[in-house]
Amino acid sequence: MTSTAQAPQPGARSAHPEHLGHVIFIAAAAAMGGFLFGYDSSVINGAVEAIRDRYDVGSAALAQVIAIALIGCAIGAATAGRIADRIGRIRCMQIAAVLFTISAVGSALPFALWDLAFWRIIGGFAIGMASVIGPAYIAEVAPPAYRGRLGSFQQAAIVIGIAISQLVNWGLLNAAGGDQRGKLMGLEVWQVMLGVMVIPAVLYGLLSFAIPESPRFLLSVGRRERAREILAEVEGKGVDLDARVNEIEHAMKSEHKSSFKDLLGGSFFFKPIVWVGIGLSVFQQFVGINVAFYYSSTLWQSVGVDPTDSFLYSFTTSIINIIGTVIAMIFVDRIGRKPLALIGSVGMVIGLALEAWAFSYHLVDGKLPATQGWVALVAAHVFVLFFALSWGVVVWVFLGEMFPNRIRAAALGVAASAQWIANWAITASFPSLADWNLSGTYVIYTVFAALSIPFVLKFVKETKGKTLEEMG
Repeated sequence: MTSTAQAPQPGARSAHPEHLGHVIFIAAAAAMGGFLFGYDSSVINGAVEAIRDRYDVGSAALAQVIAIALIGCAIGAATAGRIADRIGRIRCMQIAAVLFTISAVGSALPFALWDLAFWRIIGGFAIGMASVIGPAYIAEVAPPAYRGRLGSFQQAAIVIGIAISQLVNWGLLNAAGGDQRGKLMGLEVWQVMLGVMVIPAVLYGLLSFAIPESPRFLLSVGRRERAREILAEVEGKGVDLDARVNEIEHAMKSEHKSSFKDLLGGSFFFKPIVWVGIGLSVFQQFVGINVAFYYSSTLWQSVGVDPTDSFLYSFTTSIINIIGTVIAMIFVDRIGRKPLALIGSVGMVIGLALEAWAFSYHLVDGKLPATQGWVALVAAHVFVLFFALSWGVVVWVFLGEMFPNRIRAAALGVAASAQWIANWAITASFPSLADWNLSGTYVIYTVFAALSIPFVLKFVKETKGKTLEEMG
């Protein structure tokens, strides 16, 4: 009697898990860290003006409170990998969930400006951890056949978190009659905005108890049987589990642990390819994208839009951000990373230049003239759309692919650190620059968007369709 059953596959490239829905649940649960990343990063948008009024602070001091979370982000991102290697990916997620919760409660109940800044650093540390551990865990648990699609959950969760935070802020402001310092549940509205993050933070912590530890971590601590069970759970029983365990262990033994020293060389301290990665990270931030997510409510109010409408525009901008991200996910493998980056740069130049033009007009009765007001609003959405469909996604794809294997981890760490520092520089400087000249500020962002075009054309190589081994 002949059997029609297929022999077990030695590897997992062709694996299709019997319970794909369960694998999707695991990836989605891990991506809740990305949701909190987006939510915590942008929820402060709704509180900026109320904090300024409550504590009677100038633009420079206010900017430091807003931007200080990014210091925590950099520390969290730098240490998350080592923490996860020592105690496991799941424990790392649980620590991040606790920190998110503590940050939300502390930020909602501050007794002084310095103490609000402290809770924002704690939240920033959690963001940094989530930004590293989520993608790493999903990559280690996802079956190879689904890794790309499941890996995109993290970025999708971030932009959804941004949008939901703006929607919640708008809803709470409406509930308080449009007064950012109005009372809700015995607190000022802005305090409730920051405190609501307790809900997704607790959910993230609970979900972390419902998903398995990474097989890679389990093998690193000698728990082979448990690793086999999880591999069977996520990759299917048709896979040769012994072969998969051996494959992962061999890869772990042969990995070169890249260090900072490996990045040195060339005529300007770092190897040229490292500078390209740093350049991509810096340009991504210096076009001013995070002004749209940290300060958009303040921006619109400064040109005469009432608070409720300004919060609504912040939400619609976040929806445009989601749409652009979906477009990027569809086209990044079809037309390539470099063409998408160039298309985005051209679109950003147009959007930012129109904003600079609109903001150059004097306010009439505290508002922009009608034509300039509509141009500014449409241009802001155009800018966010073109950023999201290009640099928002493409830079992370480039950074994951462009470096040679022997320096990838260390180079990615340096490039990511450069991104946090550039993010901090833009976030900390915007209020003071806007007080100086709002139109001039947008001219500066336009110049960086324009400079990104020759930078990409001259220094950035296409990575579409190439294996990681082909990167040198």
